[in-house]
Amino acid sequence: MASRAYNIPNLLTYARILAVPLIVLCFFLEGRLQSSDFARWSALALFIAASITDYLDGYLARIWNQTSNIGKMLDPIADKLLIASVLLLMAADGTIAGWSLWAAITILCREILVSGLREYLAALKVSVPVTRIAKWKTTAQMFALAFLLAGPAGDKVLPYTTEAGITLLWIAAILTIYTGYDYFRAGAKHMVD
Repeated sequence: MASRAYNIPNLLTYARILAVPLIVLCFFLEGRLQSSDFARWSALALFIAASITDYLDGYLARIWNQTSNIGKMLDPIADKLLIASVLLLMAADGTIAGWSLWAAITILCREILVSGLREYLAALKVSVPVTRIAKWKTTAQMFALAFLLAGPAGDKVLPYTTEAGITLLWIAAILTIYTGYDYFRAGAKHMVD
């Protein structure tokens, strides 16, 4: 059992969880929230590495037949920690502001609601599989957050990087609403007594 907890797919998931405070730390290197170009590029590099582990851990677990209960539990938690922390960080430094905060709030609310639904359904021994569009939603979120992490530093290299991130964030929010509805529709028949 211990060997399954420390297989390579699970180690990648643990690494993704550990990347979360490191990404946030990039913006607090001087003891206060600062989004210098160095902070943004450092956070982006960590975020990209963490995002790649999201793909690799599941892929390797399937092809090597190394799926485990801890991996199934921690993988979606790691995704949510990564996405939520970067959304909050980008809102705190003002990269996401104004009406775009609604897209971020939508994504955060859906992630919390679906997590609660999955926990409730798991207690009933009901599994709700991840759909293809839910994977697209996660991909859209990851790309949006990568562009937003680059933000003003990215605008110096590729104009409109921040605007592209905001546009992708809204696309991710729309997919988030759709997939959230999809999950609740699938789970609704199990919620009614």
